[in-house]
Amino acid sequence: LGCFECCIKCLGGVPYASLVATILCFSGVALFCGCGHVALTGTVSILEQHFSTNTSDHALLTEVIQLMQYVIYGIASFFFLYGIILLAEGFYTTSAVKELHGEFKTTACGRCISGMFVFLTYVLGVAWLGVFGFSAVPVFMFYNIWSTCEVIKSLPANMTASGEQICVDIRQYGILPWNAAPGRACGSTLENICNTNEFYMSYHLFIVACAGAGATVIALIHFLMILSSNWAYLKDASKMQAYQDIKAKEEQELQDIQSRSKEPLNSYT
Repeated sequence: LGCFECCIKCLGGVPYASLVATILCFSGVALFCGCGHVALTGTVSILEQHFSTNTSDHALLTEVIQLMQYVIYGIASFFFLYGIILLAEGFYTTSAVKELHGEFKTTACGRCISGMFVFLTYVLGVAWLGVFGFSAVPVFMFYNIWSTCEVIKSLPANMTASGEQICVDIRQYGILPWNAAPGRACGSTLENICNTNEFYMSYHLFIVACAGAGATVIALIHFLMILSSNWAYLKDASKMQAYQDIKAKEEQELQDIQSRSKEPLNSYT
C-alpha cells in the first residue's frame, strides 16, 4: 500500500461520532467546572459584603461552597479520564468491526466491557441531568435579583422613595438563616449590588456553567447511543464469527471424508 492508501485506511478507522462526543463532553465539563468554580467564589464575596455581616451566619454556606469546589476538581479529573477511555473504546470497536487490523475476533470479556460502559454512561447521564437542574437554581436566583434591579432603574425620578421599598431577601431562598443580618437589600443599595463586578461576573458565569452542564448531558446521551450501537455490532459480529467457525469446521470435515474415501480407490488402482 502507498502512503495515500494507508492514510485513507487509518482515517476509515477513526470513530468520528465518538470524537465529536468527546470534544463536546470535554467542552461542557470545562465550562461547568471552570465557570462554576469562579462563580461560587464571587457568590461568597457578595454574601459576605452585602447580605451577611456576621461570619457565623454564613459559615455553613461557606463550607458547603468549598466542598462543592473540591467536588468540581474531582468531576473535571474523572471526566477527562472517562472521555479518553470512551474514545479509545470507540477506536477499538470501529477498527474491530471494519476488520482494519487483521482477522476480527471478539470475546465475551470484550462484550461485557462494552455493556459495562453502556450502563455506566447511562448512570452518569441521569446524574448529570440532576446537575443540570441544580445549576439552574443560582441562575434563577441571580435573575430575580437582576430583574428587581431593572425595576428600580426603570422607576421615574419622582418615585425614588417608592423604590426604596423594593427589596430582595436572600434568606427566603434558604441559603442564609432567618436571623442573618441584614439578610436583604433594598432600593439604591440593591442597585449598587447589581452594578458591582462580582455580581455581573457571577451571574453570567452561572449561565455559562448551566450551559456547560447541558452540553455534557447531550454528550453523554450521544455516547450512550454510540456505545449501544457498538455493543450491538459486537454481539452480531460474535454470532457471525461463531457461524463462520462452524462452517469452516464442517467444510474441513467434508474434505477429510472425501480424502479418506479416495484412499481405497487409489490403493486398488
